[in-house]
Amino acid sequence: MADRTLYTLYMCVWKNIHLLDLYQSGPFDNYYNKQMKQTLQQDIITHFSARVPQYASYPPVNYFHDNIDKFIQGRWLRQVASDEPISLYVHIPFCKQICWFCACRTQGITSLGPLHLYVQALCQELNLISESLPQYPNLIRLSLGGGTPTILPADLATKLLEKIFTVFKPSANFEFSVEIDPTDASEDVLQTFANFGMNRASIGVQDFEPTVQTAIGRKQSYGETQNVIKILRRSKVKNLNVDLIYGLPYQTKASFKRTLAKVAALDPDRIALCGFAYVPWMSKRQVMINTTLLPDNQARFELFVQGQKFFVEKGFMPIGIDHFSKPHDGLAKAAKQGRLQRDFQGYTEDTSSVLIGVGASSISKFPQGYVQNHPVTSDYTQSIFQSGPIICKGYVLNDHDKLIAKLIESLMCYFAVSSSQLISEFPQQKTEIQIALCKLKERFSEVCSYESGQLIIYPEARGMIRVIANYLDKFSTKINPTQ
Repeated sequence: MADRTLYTLYMCVWKNIHLLDLYQSGPFDNYYNKQMKQTLQQDIITHFSARVPQYASYPPVNYFHDNIDKFIQGRWLRQVASDEPISLYVHIPFCKQICWFCACRTQGITSLGPLHLYVQALCQELNLISESLPQYPNLIRLSLGGGTPTILPADLATKLLEKIFTVFKPSANFEFSVEIDPTDASEDVLQTFANFGMNRASIGVQDFEPTVQTAIGRKQSYGETQNVIKILRRSKVKNLNVDLIYGLPYQTKASFKRTLAKVAALDPDRIALCGFAYVPWMSKRQVMINTTLLPDNQARFELFVQGQKFFVEKGFMPIGIDHFSKPHDGLAKAAKQGRLQRDFQGYTEDTSSVLIGVGASSISKFPQGYVQNHPVTSDYTQSIFQSGPIICKGYVLNDHDKLIAKLIESLMCYFAVSSSQLISEFPQQKTEIQIALCKLKERFSEVCSYESGQLIIYPEARGMIRVIANYLDKFSTKINPTQ
C-alpha cells in the first residue's frame, strides 16, 4: 500500500494557502515581522527564476558523461524482470515550423523523406531492445514526444505503433499519451493514434495572444485548437493536458488572463504551467527572441501566481511546482496516494522503475542509472544502420546518488520529506539521511520546519524549492549537506 505520509504533509501546507499570500496578510505574519517578511518575499521572487536544474532527474542531464560503457543498456535490459512494468518514450525530433521559444531537440523538415528513414531507425532500435528484454514485456505507459509526433502521416504512425505492440504487451491500466501540435495534426493521424489506444493527449498552447505568438515565432489560433480537441473527444480520448508557458515576450497580466480563460473553456483535465527558459547556448533558435521584451523576475513570478490562483479557483489541485490536475485525474489520485513521481516529462503517476527512451536524444532510466541516445538525428540513424552503439552518454548511480535522488524527488513532488519513509527505503543510510535533513533545516531555517522527523517547506517558499533541492546536489557549487 502506498505511503500517504507525504501527501498529508503536503496538504497541511497547501490548503487555502497560495503564493499570492506573499502580497497579502497571510501565514508569513505568524512567523516574521514586517521587515523580515519583505526581505523573504524578495528572496523568494529572486530564487523563483534562479538558474538551477528542473530536477527531472538526479543527477541532472548536463552531468551525464561520455565515459560510460556504450553497451551497458543491453545488460540493464537483460536484468529487467519478466513481470516488471515498463514505460516507453519515443522521440519524434521533427517539426514543419520551428518555434523560437522551444529548447527541445528538434529540426525543421519540408518533405516526408526524413520521416521514413527515421521511423525505419526507430523500428530497428525496438528490434535491438526486444533482443535483451523478456518476451512481451509489460508496457504500462507509452509516450510519443517531440518535436511534433503528429507530423507523422497515418501510414508511418501505423508502422511505428505496430512495431511497438509486437515487442510490448499493454498492461490492464495502460496509458498512451501523445504530444499534439494543433497547427500540424491531421484528423487521419489523430484517429490512427486513437485506434491504437491513445487515451491521453497533451495539447501545446503556450499562449493564445497573437502578439505573444508573433514574438516567439508561432501562429496558432484558438479555433484550430478547439477543432483538434473536438476530434480527440469524438475519438474517445478522455484525458486532455494543456501546456502553457509564462515569462514570454509581451505577456502581461491582462493578456495572460485572456489566455487562461480560453484554456479553461477547453475543459482540460491537467495543466502544465512552465516558465520560459532563455537558453540560447543550448537552443540557438532562441536568439530570434527579443530579450528586452521578456518579463523581469517580479513579473514572471506574478504571472505564475496569477495562473496558479486561476486554476486552483477552477477546481484544479496543485501538483508539484508547475502542474495542476482535476480531482478525478490520475495525477491528483497519485498525489493523494503518495505515488507521485517526477521524470523527464514532468510529474507522473507512473511508478515504473524502468523507462526506455527510443529515438534520437532519448533518455532511458533504470534502477542502475541513465543512458542517452545520440542527440543529433543523423548520428543516431547512422549508428542504428551501421550496428554501432547508439548511446552517447549516461550515468551509473551509486547508493548516495539514489538517496539524494529520492530526497530531491520528495521535495519537488511534496515540498516535504519524511525521514521515517526514507529510512525504511534506505536503512543503511540512516545517519546520512538525518544529517542531510538537519543541515537543510539549518540552511533554510526561515522557510521550513523540522519536527518529529518531518521536514516541511512553508507554502510561501514553494517558489524556491529548486534552490533548496540544489543544496543537496553534489554537482552544484553549493555545499553538499550530506558531507
